[in-house]
Amino acid sequence: MIGIIGFGRFGKLMTKYLAQDFEVFVYDINCKSAEVRQAGAVPVALETACRQGVVVLPVPISDFKDVLRKISPHLKENALVVDVCSVKVLPARWMQEILPPQIAILATHPTFGPDSASDSLKGRKIALCKVRMDQERFEIIKTFLSSKGLVVIETTPEEHDRQIAVSLALTHFIGRSLSAFGAVEQYMDTEGYKRLLHILEVVEHDTWQLFSDMHRYNPYAREKRVAFMAAMQNIERRLTEEP
Repeated sequence: MIGIIGFGRFGKLMTKYLAQDFEVFVYDINCKSAEVRQAGAVPVALETACRQGVVVLPVPISDFKDVLRKISPHLKENALVVDVCSVKVLPARWMQEILPPQIAILATHPTFGPDSASDSLKGRKIALCKVRMDQERFEIIKTFLSSKGLVVIETTPEEHDRQIAVSLALTHFIGRSLSAFGAVEQYMDTEGYKRLLHILEVVEHDTWQLFSDMHRYNPYAREKRVAFMAAMQNIERRLTEEP
């Protein structure tokens, strides 16, 4: 049985898929009982969600430490706690520091969202960082995720954050910049411009909090962002200096 703490956009997506194979118990601070039942799960109190064998935390990273402190006293012995944050170094560290030592920990990042995986998980990627758990349990989870069509990537929190600082944080930075610039469809467009607009479309449904958190809490995001802006400024300088 699985407990889910948080029923935002990604929590709803998780519940929808996990409820197909497991009994799922969901706690959300804003209740949302009818929506939880519609997704195939059972709305419960925080304590009940925490008493399940697996507890998943689809909550914003800015709230993550507070949530860990709230759930820690209610977790059953040998439970597995799973996060789904888009950064991994800090959540992995916080889980080890705050959760009791007998609690297993798996840090994950599903690199998809409610829009891209609304119809299927096939071909979508999920990163797994084995923080504190036995190999047998880890292999069972990998096998289950692969059976759902997911591409499982084993990595470390550090390597994950280095990669995602470019592939996710920088992509969202470009998309937000295009939005602020006012990029819209042009009747005289090009394939390249259409691809730029696709980047904008990818990020426009996500909250500013998600965008801010992936930059604020990823230790490598700022250096990649600064390097990208320096490259743009260098290109602009070359253009203006040419005769």
